[in-house]
Amino acid sequence: MPRRDGTLVLKVSRRILWVGSAALPLHNITRVEAFMLKPDRGTVLVRFLRWLLVAALIYAAISYASDGEVEGNPVLLIVGIALFLFLLKELFQSPTPVLTVETAGGSTVLVTLPTVNELLDIAGRIAHAIDNPEAEFTAVVQQYNNTNNYGPVVNMNGGRNNRGINL
Repeated sequence: MPRRDGTLVLKVSRRILWVGSAALPLHNITRVEAFMLKPDRGTVLVRFLRWLLVAALIYAAISYASDGEVEGNPVLLIVGIALFLFLLKELFQSPTPVLTVETAGGSTVLVTLPTVNELLDIAGRIAHAIDNPEAEFTAVVQQYNNTNNYGPVVNMNGGRNNRGINL
């Protein structure tokens, strides 16, 4: 489980990689990589345009329902400014150092630390543990995405009825 400050314990013990409460068998790991994750500016722009369209449709519906008497309503201006500030924040977000661990099952675990060098060291230690059954270590990392309050972020692609990792 992540702590309140978003830290997770990442450890290798008895041929298992533990990331918080998620257990990944070392023989199931297909890729470990540390790199700078750059924000997807195209997705951010599309999301902004989608929300702007939703705001415009709501404004048009309200205007139609009130016979065009919403001209002096500052709500649309406030929503537009908030959307624009969100766009600026997302567009100018700096790249984030991440460590990604992929498994043969298609799941991916992402964690972060302040520098890529720290993550490269952990990636090397995981790779060493894959080849050496007696290797064990522990490190403290940060959860990459804090929207998941119950453990590390695990992205699963494909399949049906994926429920994540159940322990």
